[in-house]
Amino acid sequence: MLGVFLQGQTSTENVKSLDTDNEQRFVERMQEHLEAVSNKDLTTLKSTLSPEGDMQLILPNTEILYSVEKFMEYHQAWFQDTTWTFETKILSTEIGEKVGIAITEIMYREPERNGKPYFNHMVVSYALKKIEGQWYIIKDHASSIEKAE
Repeated sequence: MLGVFLQGQTSTENVKSLDTDNEQRFVERMQEHLEAVSNKDLTTLKSTLSPEGDMQLILPNTEILYSVEKFMEYHQAWFQDTTWTFETKILSTEIGEKVGIAITEIMYREPERNGKPYFNHMVVSYALKKIEGQWYIIKDHASSIEKAE
């Protein structure tokens, strides 16, 4: 059974208690990133990525994209289609002083693909790095759990 997703919002119900400012800023950056994708907001999305240009986007059946520039080119093309939705939930985090990871659950939907509704239920892991006191996404690795044919 699928969990409950919040369309256009990020659920953090399973994230451990945030007992430090560092952890709070990490989760806020993660939420900002996920909401930027859900809202197809390229400006905010770019602001969540490493200012050093380091990025890896790993998607099923595609070559790895290495760089913020390539990541943004991919998303700019994807965001041209305004009919899809992207619902997110942060499942867990592991946050250090300089590097952290977040595991998310994502439900991607299109109203119609090949004549019928399409979905892709995924688990996506993110790596974030703290640069000059701010958290930035440096890796995005998506794995499909189940998807429509």
